[in-house]
Amino acid sequence: MNPRFYITTAIAYPNGKPHMGHAYEAIATDAIARFKRLDGFDVRFLTGTDEHGLKIAQAARVAGIEPRAYVDATSQPFIDLDRQLGISFDRFIRTTDADHKDLCQALWDRMAANGDLYLGRYEGWYSVRDEAYYDEAELIAGEDAEGRAVKLSPQGTAVEWTVEESWFFKLSAYAEPLLAHYAAHPDFIQPASRFNEMRSFVSGGLSDLSMSRTSFDWGIPVPGSPGHVMYVWVDALANYLTGAGGLEGEWWPADLHVIGKDVVRFHAVYWPAFLMSARLALPKTVFGHGFVLNRGVKMSKSDGNVVDPAAMAERFGVDRLRWFLLREVAFGEDGSYSDEAIIERTNADLANGIGNLAQRALSMVAKNLGGAMPGSGASEGAEPLSESLDTLTQAYFGAMAGLQLNRALEAVMAMVNAANGYFADNAPWKLAKTDVAAMGHVLQATLDATRRIVLLTQPFVPEASARLLDQLGVAPDARQFSNLGDVVAAGTQLPDPQGVFPRWSEAAA
Repeated sequence: MNPRFYITTAIAYPNGKPHMGHAYEAIATDAIARFKRLDGFDVRFLTGTDEHGLKIAQAARVAGIEPRAYVDATSQPFIDLDRQLGISFDRFIRTTDADHKDLCQALWDRMAANGDLYLGRYEGWYSVRDEAYYDEAELIAGEDAEGRAVKLSPQGTAVEWTVEESWFFKLSAYAEPLLAHYAAHPDFIQPASRFNEMRSFVSGGLSDLSMSRTSFDWGIPVPGSPGHVMYVWVDALANYLTGAGGLEGEWWPADLHVIGKDVVRFHAVYWPAFLMSARLALPKTVFGHGFVLNRGVKMSKSDGNVVDPAAMAERFGVDRLRWFLLREVAFGEDGSYSDEAIIERTNADLANGIGNLAQRALSMVAKNLGGAMPGSGASEGAEPLSESLDTLTQAYFGAMAGLQLNRALEAVMAMVNAANGYFADNAPWKLAKTDVAAMGHVLQATLDATRRIVLLTQPFVPEASARLLDQLGVAPDARQFSNLGDVVAAGTQLPDPQGVFPRWSEAAA
C-alpha cells in the first residue's frame, strides 16, 4: 500500500475575482501534490471557496441577490481558473456544501462537550474585510477617506466596534499546549520566520475568541442556539476535516496546509486549538507563503494594478506562467513579477535551455538515424555527465523535501546546463561525418539526460513535460520517479520532433 499525503490550499473568499495570489498558491500546491504522486504517494489534494460571513452577506445585498445565488456565481471563476491552470485537485470544496454544514456542527458539539465554549457578550474591534477580531493593542493609527484619524487592523483594514451576544472559545486555555506543541514540532509552522512570529504571539498570552454572530444569518447555525451563526473562521478552517472525510476521516491529519502569510494566525493558533479541544490530531505542517507583487508593489484595486491571472495564462501560456512563478519566487518569501520578467525567465530556461536541448538532439536523430533511438555506448564525458545528474537529482529531491520549490528548479537547470555542455563538447554534428556510431552514443546520452530532466519537470509544467516525454519515446506508464533509472530501448521509433518551448517574442505574440 502506498503512503498517503493530504495537502490543502487555503480556501478563497469569493467576494471578488481571483487574483495572482490565488493563482500562485494553487500552482505551488499543485506542484507539491504532483511531485508526491510521481514519488509513489496516494495524494488527496483539497482546494475550494469560503462562502459564508458578513463580507459575503454585504456583497450579496449590494448586488441585490440572495447570498446563495451570489456565491453560486462568484465561486465559478475560481473553479474555472483552477482548471485553466491545470490544478489537479481531488475535491473543490464549497463551504455551502451539505456535508460541510454537518461536519461543522459535529466539530462544535465536540468542543462544547469538552467545556471549551461558553455564552457571553462580545465588545471589541472587528474587521469585516479580514473577518477577524483584534485587541486594542494590535490596532494601528490611520486615516479614512476624509483624512480623519481612525483605528486600523494590523493589515491596514477598517475596524468597527462590535457589541453583541456571542459564544466564546476558551482560547486562553490553550496557550501552553500550543507552545508545547511548537517546541516538540519545530517544523509545524514554516518557514522559520512564521514559526517565530506565532510563538511570540502565543507567548504574549491569548484572549478567548468570539465564535458566533447574531447580527447576520449568512453562516452555519450554532447547534441548539437559535439566532447564532458560527464565526466564519470556524466554518472555513473546518473545511479541511470535511475534505478528509469527516471528523474521523481516513485522510486526516493533513500533511500540509499551504496558506498565505496573512492567515497564519488562524491556521497555526486558532485551528490547532480547536482540534485539541475536539480531541483530534493536528496537521503536520502549516506553510505560510509570501505575496506575489506586481513590479514589487502589492496589488490593490485603488492603485489599478490588479492583474487577472486567467488573462496572464491565456497570454503567456499556462506552462510559462507556472514555471515563472515557481522558479522566480522563493517559496515562503515575497516575489515580484512583470511581463518582461516572465518573458526573460521563460526564454532563458524553457526556450534556450530545456527546449533547445531536446530539439537539437531529437532533430539529429530524425535527420541522421531515421528517428530511431540510438543505443547506449561509451562516449567521452558521458560518465561525468551521469554522475552530475545523479548529484543534482539528489539536490532536487532534497529541495522538494524542504519545500524549496525554486531550489528544486535551480537543480533542474543545472542538469540542463550539464547536458547542454556535454552535447556541445562532443559535437555530434561533426561525428555525423566521421563516426556515426559515436554520434549515436552522444545523442543517446543527451536524450537520456533530457528524459531524466523532463521527468523532474512534470510537477511544474505538466502539459509541456508530457508532450516532451512523448517525443522522447517514454511510455505513459514509465513516467514515475521510480523510472528515473530506466532507459528508452534502442530502436524505439520517435515521433517527428516538434518545438515545445518556442522562444517568446512580442511580435510572435
